[in-house]
Amino acid sequence: MSLRTKIQALSRLGHSFRDAAVSPRSVPAPAESQVVLREVATTKLRKVEHVAELPSEVLTTTTEVAYDWDYSAKRAELRTLYEKSKDLTWNARTDLDWSTNVDPESEIVADSFNPLFGTDIWKKLDRKTELPKLRRHMTSYILSNFLHGEQGALMATSQIVASSPTTDAKLYAAAQVFDEARHVEAYDRYLSTKVELIYPPSPHLKQLLDTVLTDSRWDFKFLGMQILVEGVALGAFGLIHQTAQEPLIKRITHMIMQDEARHVAFGVMSLRGHYDDMKASELRDREEFIIESSRLLRDRFLAQEVWATVGLPQAECEEAARNSVMMQMFRKLLFSKIVPNVKRLGLLTPFVRRGFEELDVIEYESWEASA
Repeated sequence: MSLRTKIQALSRLGHSFRDAAVSPRSVPAPAESQVVLREVATTKLRKVEHVAELPSEVLTTTTEVAYDWDYSAKRAELRTLYEKSKDLTWNARTDLDWSTNVDPESEIVADSFNPLFGTDIWKKLDRKTELPKLRRHMTSYILSNFLHGEQGALMATSQIVASSPTTDAKLYAAAQVFDEARHVEAYDRYLSTKVELIYPPSPHLKQLLDTVLTDSRWDFKFLGMQILVEGVALGAFGLIHQTAQEPLIKRITHMIMQDEARHVAFGVMSLRGHYDDMKASELRDREEFIIESSRLLRDRFLAQEVWATVGLPQAECEEAARNSVMMQMFRKLLFSKIVPNVKRLGLLTPFVRRGFEELDVIEYESWEASA
């Protein structure tokens, strides 16, 4: 066959594919696919309120890319974790009951997670108008930041696939990328179809995600995402799962928690021994990162963006949130997964200890580590 004949044949084939693409009836889709397409179409038609419209954003990064030509297992526990991840894969579309009726103004997330709970401002709220509105906005604020954090984890873990020096870590990181995609899907669908309200990311969370994504050092991505962000998320998910009354978000949280526990374990396994002989100057970078990131994670739950949005006095609400005994307890408990694992990695140095003491979370150093 001449070159000209080959080109003509490919052209005809291309026209056939194009005609099939523009004519959905040309090839009947399987029944399962038709159901999925109907679900996607229904989701797109639903109007979702956004507190603030944010354009897409591009970060410039310098992530290292590391080959590993030795494919043999160097850490058996990481290969075991990889196998477990494959066995426990779930489908956000089919394993969750999306037909569940959800009242977005009900107590989806326990009132006790609201920074104003129990304060004088809370007691003055109108129970028929102001409280339902505040509940919807707080649910959206909390879950929206979980959603944004999962997107950050999705991108950070994809970088870990490229930058990890061992095949063991690359394989598990690839499995985690799929986990994070499911988490993004689940939270986005819940917020879009049940709460119908999405908040932008907290500036504190956004600052931390930007730092993790733009730092070129592979261990910073593990430390920032697997140990710190995932550690706080695991603590928050556990508290919400124990107190949530709405069955769908309770189920979503349960499914995601199972994945997150493996993600934290992945970080601990991958970083174990990495800091034992690190130079003091390089170690100081990690110490400062841990404390600064911990402050950002603590402050992301104060919901500063909610108060003016729902028509409450901003300064008064911020002060009440900072002084709330319930919120102080909640924010401390979030570190119950972080402090033990930082210690386990040999990073609970005198510098980090002082930082955790200032954050009033050093009490968790004696708690059992997550992995």
